[in-house]
Amino acid sequence: MSILVNNDTRLIVQGITGSEGSFHTAQMVEYGTHVVAGVTPGKGGQKGPNDVPVFNTVEAAKDNTGANAAVIFVPPSFAADAIIEAIAAELDVVVCITEGIPTFDMVRVKAALDQSSTRLIGPNCPGVITPGQCKIGIMPGFIHMPGRIGVISRSGTLTYEAVFQLTELNIGQSTCIGVGGDPIIGSTFLDLLKLFANDSGTDAVVLIGEIGGTAEEEAAAWIQKTGFKKPVVAFVAGRTAPPGRRMGHAGAIISGGQGTAQSKMEALQAAGIHVCDSPARIGETVKRAIA
Repeated sequence: MSILVNNDTRLIVQGITGSEGSFHTAQMVEYGTHVVAGVTPGKGGQKGPNDVPVFNTVEAAKDNTGANAAVIFVPPSFAADAIIEAIAAELDVVVCITEGIPTFDMVRVKAALDQSSTRLIGPNCPGVITPGQCKIGIMPGFIHMPGRIGVISRSGTLTYEAVFQLTELNIGQSTCIGVGGDPIIGSTFLDLLKLFANDSGTDAVVLIGEIGGTAEEEAAAWIQKTGFKKPVVAFVAGRTAPPGRRMGHAGAIISGGQGTAQSKMEALQAAGIHVCDSPARIGETVKRAIA
């Protein structure tokens, strides 16, 4: 079992003819993902990398291929419209890799999402992978191995670090998700924890948070309230970040005394979550938690 993506996922690549879209399409196909179509307006009828057919619209791509998911490699000024087009086509899962989408544009996207059943991952994220089945996005497939640990992260590089540690310890992963580092994202820790709670193929979950916002506190409160049955291991990045300065991600800023690493760690610990004081200890902490 897994969440979001699997062997049955049929993927559209929006922006397939650009340099990023072309490169990562080839990588996803090589991993085994069923990339069935690409979309670039004005280039319908052409062939993308690996002879993937290109369409002018997401709707046409879906109608001709039976696609149920999309990944977006579109420049920031057009990315919100690309997401909304995928939502309008009623795709199940949309993953937006694009960084730098204006926050006001994401307000429009959020409104469209609220009226749909589409699940958005991102933007400004590395994507989703169910090891051995399907990779959507830019994650390095070779560090993953199939297993029963779910991973949810706001940081791309720390996702890779945690996964590498797990794989080195022969602990496989069920599904790994980079949720993105922007202030407004499609799916939060809480949204995805609910999916993992109902996934019979996931025995434990790794949460990788960072300063800014209240996503980690909300997840902790829900875990505490519902008595989440599966062990959770967490790490929060940014303990040394000065208040008022944005650190890396647009959403990683401490403001009004909220969103500090310390407050997040305390909330997670109060919910009975195994909190790591260093990213180097994520793997060993998971090993202890599931023993």
